[in-house]
Amino acid sequence: MLFRKDKVSMPTAATALKGRPTPILTAHEHDIFSRPLKGPYPAGLETAMFGIGCFWGAERKFWNLGAGIWITAVGYAGGFTPNPTYEEVCTGQTGHNEVVLVVYDPKEISYEQLLKTFWESHNPTQGMRQGNDVGTQYRSGIYYFTDAQRQAAEASKAEYQKALGDNGLGQITTEVLPAPEFFFAEDYHQQYLSKVPHGYCGLGGTGVTCPMPTGVAAA
Repeated sequence: MLFRKDKVSMPTAATALKGRPTPILTAHEHDIFSRPLKGPYPAGLETAMFGIGCFWGAERKFWNLGAGIWITAVGYAGGFTPNPTYEEVCTGQTGHNEVVLVVYDPKEISYEQLLKTFWESHNPTQGMRQGNDVGTQYRSGIYYFTDAQRQAAEASKAEYQKALGDNGLGQITTEVLPAPEFFFAEDYHQQYLSKVPHGYCGLGGTGVTCPMPTGVAAA
């Protein structure tokens, strides 16, 4: 069976679906930026990865930042099943999170600005859910590629926790982990809300401002 009742508990490597050895098909080009989705990306760009809930709306949050964003892509990360399909992820038996990959130019937009967008775009206190979307694939997560990103992520988490507490909200459940392998989601998921502008988006922030600098990072 593909489905189980408990979608809020992580499977183990032994119980996860087996997956497949080859990547599933995805888009070749970004629907908005008209650039190769999988690269190659120009030298000097950096990569970030975030889980905010349903990745349709999450991806839009980042492409809407505009200047400095080279590519956004949605996919699956943080689980056990190699090259999973969307249907498999939805069973809760892969352990993957729905994530957004962001390739950006640090000379035009800082990682801190990405973190500010991350925190303010969802409610990071809800555990294995985001609004009405329930399951391990909707957990809040920051997946860092460098130690500098890790330090910035942890500092921002501490600052936002203070802000949330001051506004009567609970403990942040966001995981901050080294970036796991990223599996590109299917073609129709990429930039979904560009193709279907009035499509579903279940994201809702807390209304609490993240007290972080928003300027351009040093070159």
